[in-house]
Amino acid sequence: MAEALVGVAFELVDEEGVEKLSMREVARRAGVSAGAPFRHFADRRALLTAVADRVLADFEAWQRAEVDRSTAGAGEGAGRERAVLRAIGLGFVRYAIRYPHRFALVRSRVFAPSPQPELRERLSGLDRAYTEVIVADQEAGLLKAGDPGLVGLAGQALVYGLVQMIVDGYLPAEKAEEVAGQVLDAFGRGIAGPAANPG
Repeated sequence: MAEALVGVAFELVDEEGVEKLSMREVARRAGVSAGAPFRHFADRRALLTAVADRVLADFEAWQRAEVDRSTAGAGEGAGRERAVLRAIGLGFVRYAIRYPHRFALVRSRVFAPSPQPELRERLSGLDRAYTEVIVADQEAGLLKAGDPGLVGLAGQALVYGLVQMIVDGYLPAEKAEEVAGQVLDAFGRGIAGPAANPG
């Protein structure tokens, strides 16, 4: 039942946003009594945290698909490796633009002074995967040497800022992907190592 309630809440977030989601509406949509959700979730916050975990799982699958799509045909080596970080960044932008309410939910649970402890395992997995890509690129000479954590943070800050500017309407949504691609390319050139910039 808990999983079904999270699924209903997930759909409601997409439809109406986080602010309008209520336990009563989740129960109604799930076809259960108004008190049923409280047998599985202490309150609305607990339910939204479970939904945020579902969003992060969906986002992780989305990112894998973006990387596979963007690197198809690139084979192995520098061409593929250079494309991975760009695909990760562009995948974040595309996901947030397509699912702005999901982005708002994750932003409130992750990019906050005290991230929800229930999400720590999922977030650690995403961070590890991202750091592994950076380290591999550094070892291959595709990225400049340096603290991979700082490189990752710089990339996250750049992409998060881009998405926020798009969501806020500062950057036009119809040109969001084009602008994001150009900005990510500029960032990539800035952190590229000698193997990525021959000559």
